[in-house]
Amino acid sequence: MTHNDIHDLFGAIDAQDTPKFLSYLSPDVRFQFGNWPAAIGKDATAEAVDGFFGTIVALSHDLHNIFLVEDHAIARGEVTYTRKDSTQVTLPFTNVYGINDGKIHDYQIYMDINPLYTQG
Repeated sequence: MTHNDIHDLFGAIDAQDTPKFLSYLSPDVRFQFGNWPAAIGKDATAEAVDGFFGTIVALSHDLHNIFLVEDHAIARGEVTYTRKDSTQVTLPFTNVYGINDGKIHDYQIYMDINPLYTQG
């Protein structure tokens, strides 16, 4: 994976384009969002991602750093979510990817998603 691939991956996420998002993943991907249970495989990942997209109106990532180290990539930044009531919340995140044969086989999102679902 390259820096451009990572930017394109986030573009697919921000567009809520699940098929394009899945094209960056290996068939046996392990996908884990925060402390939620891991999804194993593309079908389970698609279900998890589509389920999450159904809870929001929109999202937009602002990437601050991308690090490529051997067979891993790390992306750090902020994501702004638009809730169903049109309010927004911006949260920090760090994603760590294990890469094999140019595809992500281990996808871990480190963030506290709770503020998205609470207002105050």
